[in-house]
Amino acid sequence: MSDDILKVEKEGHIAWLVLNNPQKRNTMTHAFFYGLIDIFKELDADPEVRVVVIRAEGKSFTAGLDLVEAGQSLLGGSGADDRENLRAHVLELQESMNVIEKCRKPVIAAAHSHCIGGGIDMLSACDIRICTKDVTFSIRETRIAIIADLGTLQRMPTLIGHGRFRELALTGRDFGAQEALDMGFVTHVCEDQDALIAKARELAEDIAGLAPLTVQGVKDVILHGRDNGVYQGLTYVAQKNAAQLPSEDVLEAVAAFMEKRKPDFKGK
Repeated sequence: MSDDILKVEKEGHIAWLVLNNPQKRNTMTHAFFYGLIDIFKELDADPEVRVVVIRAEGKSFTAGLDLVEAGQSLLGGSGADDRENLRAHVLELQESMNVIEKCRKPVIAAAHSHCIGGGIDMLSACDIRICTKDVTFSIRETRIAIIADLGTLQRMPTLIGHGRFRELALTGRDFGAQEALDMGFVTHVCEDQDALIAKARELAEDIAGLAPLTVQGVKDVILHGRDNGVYQGLTYVAQKNAAQLPSEDVLEAVAAFMEKRKPDFKGK
């Protein structure tokens, strides 16, 4: 089923992951979550893929969790076994967002129209976020008596700061493209979906044209520094560069500069 609601389109070194269940506004089902885990493991291992872009078909990027399907899990019972089963289930679903963040390849999210609830979890796990000017964002879980549990509460504060974030998380209110841009949650606002895809392609091609091991190393160092602090991060990047330099791509970069041409990086 995940093959129907999630599809991958490859374009050179760019992989487009398409949310493909427009009839249900790309709501997040069990097949959706587990499909993400499988797909991102494949994309991470694919040497030809240098950048991943997430986009969606239909009127909405995603309306968030499929509450009809999730109802049985959320309301299944109040006994000790039921609570433990639910805890284990949530941990499994969290991995669907973790694999996005852990993917060695940079991930760009291109959101349009509605990006609600679990959509914020997904975007918070991505490296770059762009949107259309008509987008509506919301940490909607708060308004339906659920604590957001797939990563928004852990990741989004590091992106926009605790002050703005706590208001959004505690109220669950809607916020639009301009507010998202002002707070740094997104980096570009596009006129419509066509412009959104064009901007996502432009960013992805720019990244894909760089030395892939360097790009992947930058992402790795950013995440390590976020989770471990400045000085451990500095030690880590020193070790990283010592292990990686010199590489064939560095030599190619120097040669291209001397010859006044565009470098052809091979990831070696």
